[in-house]
Amino acid sequence: MGGSHSREDIDLTSSDEEEEYEEDYDARSPISEPAASAGQRDDDLLRTATPSSLEAIDAKLRSLDLKYQHPTAAKLYLHVGGSSPSARWVLDERRATYAFVDKASDDASSPRWFLEVRPGPRVSAPVDSALQLKTNPTQRRADFAAGGSVWALRLPTDAEFRRFGLEYERCIFENTYGVEATDEGRKEVFGADFAAWARPDEADDAVWADAEESLNPPAAAPARDLLEEFEEDAGDGDSIQSLALGALDNSFLVGGAGIQVVKNFQHGLHGKGASVRISGGSGIAYSTPKKALLMRGETNMLLMSPGEALRSNGVHHVDIETGKVVAEWRFEKDGTDITMRDIANDSKGAQLEPSGSTFLGLDDNRLCRWDMRDARGRVQTIGSSSESPVLKWSQGHQFSRGTNFQCFASTGDGSIVVGSVDGKIRLYSKSSMRMAKTAFPGLGSPITHVDVTFDGKWILGTTDTYLILICTIFKDKDGKEKTGFSGRMGNRIAAPRLLKLTPLDSILAGTDNKFHGGQFSWVTENGKQEKHLVATVGKFSVIWNFQQVKDSNHECYRDQQGLKSCYCYKVVLKDESIVDSRFMHEKFATGDSPEAPLVVATPMKVSSFSIANRR
Repeated sequence: MGGSHSREDIDLTSSDEEEEYEEDYDARSPISEPAASAGQRDDDLLRTATPSSLEAIDAKLRSLDLKYQHPTAAKLYLHVGGSSPSARWVLDERRATYAFVDKASDDASSPRWFLEVRPGPRVSAPVDSALQLKTNPTQRRADFAAGGSVWALRLPTDAEFRRFGLEYERCIFENTYGVEATDEGRKEVFGADFAAWARPDEADDAVWADAEESLNPPAAAPARDLLEEFEEDAGDGDSIQSLALGALDNSFLVGGAGIQVVKNFQHGLHGKGASVRISGGSGIAYSTPKKALLMRGETNMLLMSPGEALRSNGVHHVDIETGKVVAEWRFEKDGTDITMRDIANDSKGAQLEPSGSTFLGLDDNRLCRWDMRDARGRVQTIGSSSESPVLKWSQGHQFSRGTNFQCFASTGDGSIVVGSVDGKIRLYSKSSMRMAKTAFPGLGSPITHVDVTFDGKWILGTTDTYLILICTIFKDKDGKEKTGFSGRMGNRIAAPRLLKLTPLDSILAGTDNKFHGGQFSWVTENGKQEKHLVATVGKFSVIWNFQQVKDSNHECYRDQQGLKSCYCYKVVLKDESIVDSRFMHEKFATGDSPEAPLVVATPMKVSSFSIANRR
């Protein structure tokens, strides 16, 4: 485990190298003398540029024929040694040049703009989020990941560094949305209500500031370390596929051969003395569930196993006390069998309710609530699929157009957030699933997982290369504070914040380096506030301090262009790819720790970490 800064923010050049670099740059510049003079005037423009003048700058660069036709001089560094003690940056090319190259083709799905660094080219990569580009204005430096390596470009002047940032933002916008990066193009993508998303540099951070003040954070929080408390083997050679954390006595490791029960303690999960296996019931073959959902005071569990195209036509109902499947429920609407992509509890604390009988369901174009109570009063029986009880579609909507729903979650009061393949995030009130109260536009990447705070004020969406944190708070015309679940936010919408890995960590995380399962820490009552966020990527479990991410004055956000991105995190590193990372219920926090233990599961082990105040 470790922080995110030390390996990458080392100054790449000494003062002597800097002087030599400036001299070399002037001698090697491919721009003729008249053009250089014009370029100097453009540098003055860039020094005083405001976000509203970016279009004028872009037009100026085009008129000078400098932006895309001529490569620009820079120094290119390569990071070697990975995470070893000898890891370092080495100068790969003193006389490198870079250019954003237009490779437009007839294939609309292919990226148009590529970043190329020559000679070679050393680097040729599409301009997209997979670059994990991170800039350092103080060093006039841009770090990025490409071709399995980590590179750093160091630009010769402040103006050239700003030009690089403008070109990058323009190219990634056009690659992502397929339209020109103009005011008209941004309006086409984001609409009038999301001006802060289209122009984040001009956005008013008042919403974030108000949210920070409402939490009344301590003046100075002590530094904290992650301490490993327990490590348990999966047992019997079984492989852990997912976690089902309980807030009471037990949690559950879902595996290929069944489900193992483990005990909850204040310092994490511990399996000794609680090894119970749940297997299929009479005539029902057990297959590894995609989802395990606790309910009815955590005495019952619903298991959904993936079928064709990762969808299921029903769920197995398990009585945890006996370890037996007591029913197999089918999904049916209007007499026709249907499938579901995912299931979820009615609300954040619904699994603790002793008499709960409903749960939520999601498919590509369906959002609904299922009721396990049989309207005909028939006794649930185990048998063939034709005899299996049918779940009652009690509420919901089947959308006629392609919403491409992908994932969802519920708040403490039962409001619902849904993420889609197109990157959109929709908010539904607890009373209606027909029309979203608020629909946030996508940033170009599919939302693979979504979570929400208990109070519904914050949304965390997961994509392959970053997490997106959205504030849903706004004030209505009467000045009353609301969330996007209960009312239409109009144009009072703050720009989101992104949580990213540094380019180096994105490589060190391993070959399976896609984010998945971003979660807030777990609270189930009003007045409690989530303190951390966690996500899994490859061999890393990555933890952010929630308050720090929301702080507009946080050091990560200084001098950033575009949407603000936070790179300050802690990492739990394991020897193999991590299956899931989640915080236990907040009641398991102890006096020595401000947070409940973090549970990290790999295929063969489950580990528990406490966050302790550093002494």
